[in-house]
Amino acid sequence: MSNQDTGFSGSIPDIYDEYLVPLIFEYYADDMARRVAAGEPERILETAAGSGVVTRALAPMLTAETRYAVTDLNPPMLARAERKQPADDRIEWRQADAMALPYDDDAFDTVCCQFGMMFPHDKALAYREALRVLRKGGRFVFSVWDRIEENEFALSVTETAARFFPEEPPVFLARTPHGFHDADVIRLDLEEAGFRHVEVHTITTRSRADSPRVPALAYCQGTPLRNELEARDAGSLDRITDAAAADIERVFGSGPVEGKIQGHVFVASH
Repeated sequence: MSNQDTGFSGSIPDIYDEYLVPLIFEYYADDMARRVAAGEPERILETAAGSGVVTRALAPMLTAETRYAVTDLNPPMLARAERKQPADDRIEWRQADAMALPYDDDAFDTVCCQFGMMFPHDKALAYREALRVLRKGGRFVFSVWDRIEENEFALSVTETAARFFPEEPPVFLARTPHGFHDADVIRLDLEEAGFRHVEVHTITTRSRADSPRVPALAYCQGTPLRNELEARDAGSLDRITDAAAADIERVFGSGPVEGKIQGHVFVASH
């Protein structure tokens, strides 16, 4: 995986949290929070927490005795998450790599990760690390996006960007967030890592925005797609964002817009 794919820096974390989180992440964050809280865990680890959308949804559902470690590899994203979270002495914020977790064996009841498991380059190692820090009977709850063809705004923006650079299309969205979507393969890999039971839930919903510009801005400037665009032409970002908005308007309308999004949620038991 290119270093650009994990480059959530500069203004990307703020644009990501302001535009992309309500566009595609909040619905799934609420779903994940309910799944995690239903297990009544006493010790929770969240990996790849990003700007904290799951943390904000989950923390109010937990008891006063629960301890919640929130981690991300990327300091600017973690800092954004911590700033937005109300003060809470149950939460520990820590930079951490999902492939080398800085925690003891059997330390948690639940490990959760929303749309972050596409980033570790050695996913088998990340699975084994999640298993290692879970107590016997604990659960690993995580989500991945389905293929890009099932996620309409992401596909539209990718096709727009490809028009500008036909010889070297910027395909971050297809390659990374939507490139790790084969539920059967993921299930088998989890079982190979040592998880004894794996459930898969495919969740389809609608992504909604006030205007076509919102998804264009969210994807072009609030994800590492921005790094690909600027690497090819440093002055192209606003032009491509405008074109992406026009293409979304052409297909989805000029006022409030909505498009299909789809992802898989895995619940793997130790």
